[in-house]
Amino acid sequence: MTAELRGGGDLVVCDGASRTFGSGESAVVALQGATCRVRRSARIALTGPSGSGKSTLLHLMAGLDRPTAGTISWPGLPASVDHPGTVGVVFQGPSLMPPLNALENIAYPLLLSGMADGEARRAAAQAMEQIGIAELAGSLPDEMSGGQAQRVAVARALAASPALVLADEPTGQLDHEAGAVVMDALVRATDLLDAGLVVATHDPNVAARLDESWQIGDGRLRLLPLEAGAR
Repeated sequence: MTAELRGGGDLVVCDGASRTFGSGESAVVALQGATCRVRRSARIALTGPSGSGKSTLLHLMAGLDRPTAGTISWPGLPASVDHPGTVGVVFQGPSLMPPLNALENIAYPLLLSGMADGEARRAAAQAMEQIGIAELAGSLPDEMSGGQAQRVAVARALAASPALVLADEPTGQLDHEAGAVVMDALVRATDLLDAGLVVATHDPNVAARLDESWQIGDGRLRLLPLEAGAR
């Protein structure tokens, strides 16, 4: 288990969580017996090479997938039997809807959750202000740089004021300067929310921004001693 972090209360707990895709001789074991917990205000870098199981673990933590063995629970989050609430996810690579401008992309998940249009637009505008991209409100995805689009994706994940944010290689397709801007925005906003943050990355510069490092390889998770990050 992880060391005690700055906040209190477990947001998500994995107990021997495993995920296998397929069956028989063609089965692929993506994650094996992962046991970990994320506490409120945690700042965790999940490191490992491509294909090591980082995305699989994040998807399980987000409730986007279910383990084939072991359990995932969300004791610090409102949750149904299988899925948590108040989790923001930043996906790897482009994830904005091309026909919608930045404000509409951010507001859309809020509308799907049942929020009224005016309230959703206000929350989206507030998230853009927090991330420092208010000027992009009317821009379409194909009018943005890669870094701008990823900052919009971060704002979308944060607009519902989540208690837990999971980011899958948020800087993986950006140059160093653009990646640093995205990480600045992500860390600053999660600090304001006092939210837990887990960032899957293979970039040591990104990992150094966070307080704790978990390593994963061949689907096996290893938790390293808590260290003070250079945020």
